[in-house]
Amino acid sequence: MPTPVSMSTELREFLTLSYTELEELNLRAKQQRKDRVAPATLQAERLAYLQEEHRIKAVTVLFSDLEGRLHMLDYDKKFLLKSHDNLTFDGSSIRGFTAQRESDLRLFLDWSAFYWAPSDIFGPGKVLVFADVIDRSGKPFVGDVRGSLKKFAAEQFTKNGYTLNAANEIEGFLFQGLDAERRYHETAKFEYVNTGGYYHSLPGDPLRTFIDTVAEVQRAMGFENEKDHPEVAPSQFEINYGYGEVVAAADQIQLYKLICRQVATRLGMTASFLPKPVIGVNGSGMHTNVSVKKNGKNIFWDPKGQEKIGTFAWQFIDRLLTHGNDICLALNASVNAYRRLDPHFEAPNQIKASAVDRGSMIRIPIGNEGSARVEVRSVGPDANPYMVLLAVFKTGLEGSTSKLRNLRQAERYLPDNIYDAIEHFRTSEWVTKLFSGEVQEKYADLKQASADRCPRLLGTIVKPQEVQYHHEVYNQFLWNLF
Repeated sequence: MPTPVSMSTELREFLTLSYTELEELNLRAKQQRKDRVAPATLQAERLAYLQEEHRIKAVTVLFSDLEGRLHMLDYDKKFLLKSHDNLTFDGSSIRGFTAQRESDLRLFLDWSAFYWAPSDIFGPGKVLVFADVIDRSGKPFVGDVRGSLKKFAAEQFTKNGYTLNAANEIEGFLFQGLDAERRYHETAKFEYVNTGGYYHSLPGDPLRTFIDTVAEVQRAMGFENEKDHPEVAPSQFEINYGYGEVVAAADQIQLYKLICRQVATRLGMTASFLPKPVIGVNGSGMHTNVSVKKNGKNIFWDPKGQEKIGTFAWQFIDRLLTHGNDICLALNASVNAYRRLDPHFEAPNQIKASAVDRGSMIRIPIGNEGSARVEVRSVGPDANPYMVLLAVFKTGLEGSTSKLRNLRQAERYLPDNIYDAIEHFRTSEWVTKLFSGEVQEKYADLKQASADRCPRLLGTIVKPQEVQYHHEVYNQFLWNLF
């Protein structure tokens, strides 16, 4: 095998910024997003910046498919400046988007979702921006759930004055070696990099080095970190950051996973967000904390209410529990996710709410006027974050209520296998209203196709197929090995 040729960088004048400079730029952009600066103003500012900053060579445009898989295209900066309003791509190459006969789609840049990234992790001379997907007619593409979430959040702000806020606690595993998930069908095992436990990792060991590096990158990208630590299972991690408006929060989930994977690769390891990659230890969740503000006040809070949340919040919980089975597939998106809904490992599979019982689908954490919130614990870390947050907020605000006699006692349980979840999803009238019939059908078909390639019964070991055909691992080569 030929030795890779090292290319000199002496002649290149590409943008590289210190982590302090990056944090200042990203926090300023984040504040503009919070302040709802007009899109036209942001577009003019960003285009002027790109025009003037000659050290930027390319703009990385990010969008997500129906299953939540993140896609990235690098556009030459000079080309993007001329063609930013007509960025086309082949939708038929994106799983679950369009048929070949109607393949052309366009990317509409969301200039509010603009990020400066560390050059040592993402390469020099690049900036990142998220995009909405537009169909041939110029309308929002129905399969772009980010666009649907953005529209819903804007409607709630315009009609009711609501600001929808979310923060997600995303757990993952760090495994030895590159491409550990893609090679699982060859090895049938994952190797830990650390066998410590909750909060335990020595400074400088592989897990701590990974966590520290990810935290530094997040901080530079304006995440406003809160805490980070090893989780309960060996080689498991969690890196927490602050609340954000719902679309920004979903974007940050995508960036969080991208950063983790990129840092792990740089260290010769694999960051995995499979919900239950190893049997016998705790799985990974994506606990989703949500609240609603109006006129700057948290309207979930009520110091005199049960658990110090008010009627509005309890109705929100009632609707989520009422539709728990309907939306389960959106929150638990893979065959492997149903291994996590195992009561022996703090599984949040009981359709009830509790302040203390971590087996509840919904928990009400201790809070105050600023932090009062509802925590949806049943979410897997591999779910489409835009679909999760749209399902949680739209169900909590507009779903049916009062089908449960006691919100604190489990009368039903979430499905323990993907087939039952698919059936609930396909037949639910609420899901049709939630996502549209076309998205409901396409998404269920995608999940059915993956499930049909895996053993019907989960059994007691993780099967190669449930990793091989996992939507976050998917590629043509592995899929065609079936």
